[in-house]
Amino acid sequence: MNEAIQITLPELTSLAVWEEQMRFLGIKLINVSDFTELLLRFLVNAVMVFLIVHYMYAKRSKRKDFYFSYIAIGGVVFLLCFLLNNVKLELGFALGLFAIFGIIRYRTDTIPIKEMTYLFIVIGISVMNAIASKKVSYAELLFVNAAILGGLWLLEKRLMLNREQSLLVLYEKIENINKLSEEALLADLKERTGITVKRFEIHKIDFLRDVAEMTIYFNPNGQHENNPE
Repeated sequence: MNEAIQITLPELTSLAVWEEQMRFLGIKLINVSDFTELLLRFLVNAVMVFLIVHYMYAKRSKRKDFYFSYIAIGGVVFLLCFLLNNVKLELGFALGLFAIFGIIRYRTDTIPIKEMTYLFIVIGISVMNAIASKKVSYAELLFVNAAILGGLWLLEKRLMLNREQSLLVLYEKIENINKLSEEALLADLKERTGITVKRFEIHKIDFLRDVAEMTIYFNPNGQHENNPE
């Protein structure tokens, strides 16, 4: 046993000396322990982000335009936080860095609430996996990631309420805009759109043009309840 220790310690010492000598312009070419930690954490984060985006979000959502953004943001945020966590930044430089990020923003349409929630989850997981200190074991880190993934699965698969989608329409059969003609209105909307309307809200009625502005609400997953196919 003592011989094994005598053989191992010199090897570790020589490895540390080799790391110190491998420098270019005063910067280490590689730090084996830190690089191994980076690869391991990046792998865990990439797997988690992929599972959430591909199997939780993309499988349940008809919108695919956020798929690329979620994957890219997850990877970039992780690497940014991991590197900045190992660097002592001065206050002025840090404020200037975040000011630059504040100027750069997406000039697109308003992000729906569900997509915004998944964006927050992706960023949160990436930050957590990147800046978790060495006091947090890998078992604890994996447990937290698994808990988040399991919670999303539970919400999406088991506890999911009948989610509604809305559609703004202009309706011209003004005679159906009456409390007593609600069934006729719903039947007419279903015949025209093929959508089983659960409820509707009337925003504006124009008797001069005989049109009404309303929002109809329907369940996107329940349009073919009578037809299993």
